[in-house]
Amino acid sequence: MLDQNQEPMVRHEAAEALGALGDKGSLDDLNKAAKEDPHVAVRETCELAINRINWTHGGAKDKESLQQSLYSSIDPAPPLPLDKDASIPELQALLNDQKQPLFQRYRAMFRLRDIGTDEAVLALATGFSAESSLFKHEIAYVFGQIGSPAAVPSLIEVLGKKEEAPMVRHEAAEALGAIASPEVVGVLRSYLNDEVDVVRESCIVALDMYDYENSNELEYAPTAK
Repeated sequence: MLDQNQEPMVRHEAAEALGALGDKGSLDDLNKAAKEDPHVAVRETCELAINRINWTHGGAKDKESLQQSLYSSIDPAPPLPLDKDASIPELQALLNDQKQPLFQRYRAMFRLRDIGTDEAVLALATGFSAESSLFKHEIAYVFGQIGSPAAVPSLIEVLGKKEEAPMVRHEAAEALGAIASPEVVGVLRSYLNDEVDVVRESCIVALDMYDYENSNELEYAPTAK
């Protein structure tokens, strides 16, 4: 994470992993990277990891009532607790409120994911208008988890934005592969010669995921980013 010779996406993944591990001993390094890393997505990832570790060890984890998740991933933030009883429009408003801490917006994101209805998916899609590439990449990731065809139009739009950050476009491609509805095949094939390496590679992976999802084998369960 602290090695500036590593690509920003690698440093981001390392910081997220430290948050998932939840070891308070990593807080000093996370705080250092949160202040000094030149890449905003890495700094934001460190901010989330710090908040997650503090949430884990600060007593809130044991006090909150959380919905039992359908997903095995250890997320960058826990969903909002059930006792908040927020409606989907209220969660959408929090998701997109730039004045709120990123950790709280992520909590709204994962609550919407766990609701998982088409209305929740459409609410999540509004988050693609955010400035943060990290935030948008996480929305694409949860769309891959949900697997709803309702997410396909927004994911296709994001993948097609050449000005979008590679980490967002790559996650959109993999989400399309995980959803594996028929219309995604032609779209993914059209980006196999994309000028961005990680986008090309993600489209190859996504097409393999599509084939796997539509075979008679066990369902692919995306857990890595």
